[in-house]
Amino acid sequence: MVGGRLVVVVLAFLLLSACSGDSDEPEPTSSGTEETTEPAPSTDTGETDDVGPPGRGGPLEIREFVSGLAAPVHATAAPGEPDRLYVVEQIGRIRVVEGGRLLPEPFLDLVGEIAYGGEQGLLSMAFHPEYETNRLFYVNFTDPAGDTRVKEYRAEGAQPVETREVLYVPQPYANHNGGQLVFGPDGLLYVGMGDGGSGGDPENRAQDLSSRLGKLLRLDVDMPGADWEMVGLGLRNPWRFSFDRVTGDLWIGDVGQNAIEEVDFVAADQVGEVHNFGWDVFEGSEPFEDKPLTPTGAVVDPINEYTHEDGCSITGGFVYRGSEVRRQARGRYFYGDYCSGKIWSVAREGRRVSRRGHPFEVADLTSFAEDSQGELYILSAGGTIFRLVPRP
Repeated sequence: MVGGRLVVVVLAFLLLSACSGDSDEPEPTSSGTEETTEPAPSTDTGETDDVGPPGRGGPLEIREFVSGLAAPVHATAAPGEPDRLYVVEQIGRIRVVEGGRLLPEPFLDLVGEIAYGGEQGLLSMAFHPEYETNRLFYVNFTDPAGDTRVKEYRAEGAQPVETREVLYVPQPYANHNGGQLVFGPDGLLYVGMGDGGSGGDPENRAQDLSSRLGKLLRLDVDMPGADWEMVGLGLRNPWRFSFDRVTGDLWIGDVGQNAIEEVDFVAADQVGEVHNFGWDVFEGSEPFEDKPLTPTGAVVDPINEYTHEDGCSITGGFVYRGSEVRRQARGRYFYGDYCSGKIWSVAREGRRVSRRGHPFEVADLTSFAEDSQGELYILSAGGTIFRLVPRP
C-alpha cells in the first residue's frame, strides 16, 4: 500500500518540525470517544465464520484474573493446553496460571542470566505450532551485556533444556529492544526489533537495510540453515504485535517518540511482502526527520494513532475472537497505553476505521494476551492480570 507518507515525501519534500529528545515517561490522559476515520488500508482478506460486522453491543469491563506476579510483560497459551496461560515475568521467570491459579514453581527460571531493568529483561516467549509433539518453545531476552538473544528450549523433565540460539543482535543502547515473539499463520517465527534506542534513531538504523534493528524479521525454525528474513523496516519499537487468529492480518503497536503513538495494519495476503513503516522519517503520520525513506518495501500509513495528550507509550494487543464477549467485541482490535492506562479498540470495515474508548484503565499496562479460546487478558507491571468480560 502506498499511502500519505509517500505523498508527503514526493510533494512536500519533508518539511519537518523539530522534535525534542526521547521520552517514555507518563503523561496526562484524556477520555476516549467513538470516532471514525478513513481511509484505512483497502485490501480485505475474505470472510470466515467469525468475520463480519465488528461488535457493537453493550459495555465491557475487566475483572481481576490472577495477581501476585513480578512485573509480568507477556502471556500466551501453549497448543494442547486449554486451561493454562504462561506468563513472562520481566525479571527472568516464566510462570504458569492453571485454572485461574498461579502455580508456585516457575516453568523456566533465567533470573541471574539476563539484564533486567527499564526496557531490558525477559520480554516474551512463543510456543512452536507443533509443541504438543516436539515440545519446543522460544524466548526473547536481553543478556547481561544488554544484547538481544532469542533461544530455543525443549520442555522435558523437571526443567526445560536449551537447544540452540536462533538470533543474536547487539544493542547499542538500553532501550527500544522490541521483544515480541510470535508464530505467524505461515508457521514462521516472527520477532520485532526496536531501532536500538537512544532518541530519534541517531544512527538511522530503522531505515538501514544492513541493520536488523528497527525491523520485523521472520525465520523458518524447521529448516536447517535458514536465516532471518526482513519483512518490515522503519519501526521504532514494535513492543507488541499480533496476528488475527481468524483472518491472519498483522497488527502492530509501534511506540512513538514525543508526539504520536501508532497502530499499523498489514493484510494477511501482504504479510510476506516487505513493508516500510516510516520511522524515523515519520512519527505516526507526521514528518519527523528531513530525509527520504529507504526505497524498499510498500509504504504503510498508520491505521490509527493518538497523541501524547492520551498517553506516551502504546501497548499493542489483539483482535478479539473469543466467545464470552463476542457480541460486544468481535473483530475489534484492542490496544492501550502504558502511561495513562487507557484502553481503546478499533474496528475496520473496508476503508473505514472506528475507534472506541473503553470505561476502564489498567495502570502500567505492559501487554495483552489471548488464551487458547481467544479470550482477552490485560497485564499490569504491578503484578495483576485482568480478563475482559461483559458488564452485568
